[in-house]
Amino acid sequence: GWGLTNESRAIMGDSAKYLNGDCHHPHISMTDGKYDGKYLFINDKANSRVARIRLDIMKCDKMLTVPNVQAIHGLRLQKVPHTKYVFANAEFVIPHPNDGKVFDLQDKNSFTMFNVIDAEKMEMAFQVIVDGNLDNVDADYTGKYAAATCYNSEKAYDLGGMMRNERDWVVVFNIPRIEAAVKAGKFITLGDSKVPVVDGRDGSELTRYIPVPKNPHGLNTSSDGKYFIANGKLSPTVSMLEIARLDDLFAGKLKDPRDVVVGEPELGLGPLHTTFDGRGNAYTTLFLDSQVVKWNMAEAVRAYQGEKVNYIKQKLDVQYQPGHIHASLTETSEADGKWLVASCKFSKDRFLQVGPLHPENEQLID
Repeated sequence: GWGLTNESRAIMGDSAKYLNGDCHHPHISMTDGKYDGKYLFINDKANSRVARIRLDIMKCDKMLTVPNVQAIHGLRLQKVPHTKYVFANAEFVIPHPNDGKVFDLQDKNSFTMFNVIDAEKMEMAFQVIVDGNLDNVDADYTGKYAAATCYNSEKAYDLGGMMRNERDWVVVFNIPRIEAAVKAGKFITLGDSKVPVVDGRDGSELTRYIPVPKNPHGLNTSSDGKYFIANGKLSPTVSMLEIARLDDLFAGKLKDPRDVVVGEPELGLGPLHTTFDGRGNAYTTLFLDSQVVKWNMAEAVRAYQGEKVNYIKQKLDVQYQPGHIHASLTETSEADGKWLVASCKFSKDRFLQVGPLHPENEQLID
């Protein structure tokens, strides 16, 4: 009886009052970019919680409610030198304080935050105020940068408003700079929380905002450590951000944030997530096309430079509307390209007759 026993309720703490959960994005801790088998972290979007599971005993040993935010969605872990931090995106813009007095999301005190958790202590390390909202996140293979997609740069209430801008952005977080700002006392706190909060809105030295099309969803780091891949969702493209150029971007050596974009291949309708085989190929789910597309990253960069090259290698029909996709060991530096799993959201395509849904499936692909 998880949530009923005294032991489990002690782990849940104040959040034992919640009778529901909405689990997303389980990820295993790493050392030097490789799985170390120590912990698994998973988030509860409905109640803005993050839980830690000890993999030696396969039990949850810590649970944390993230303060001053609503809906923890994207979650990833620091890969190098080890999982010191858990990176957790709060998806929805809310007023601060959220006491019912202000409902205007355009207000300067309406925002969401990038949340960083100390992985060993399972306590908040710091939070970063951002422009727009946050969706998915990933980290690089140096330990220096994390990046997150924003699909609501408009800070809109409604679906139409959220689709107004042709470009939203990826926000990149400079972790050492944020740590230094916190250490220097350049932070505030919100409400009753003692968690350091720094301002990472546009113009901050802590972040950079890179425009990409349109309502981007998944953010995936290539297993070779070269690129952040932002999946366009409402654009048929994905955007390739070269991580090696981020130092120059933060140093002010690039005139345009878009100068870090080195490829923007057109893949199909509804790209949501991308995975990698360790051989230079990427695999992206196309939600509307109900396909997985295999494409070559180096050739996509050449095409962006104007060369005529067919970077798309294969399109495979899946059943149906795929979202998440993972190749074996793909979130580590040891991606082996042996197996691919496509997670299909729906059991029927858009054109079947109405009636009861069939069991959804995940498809294993060689």
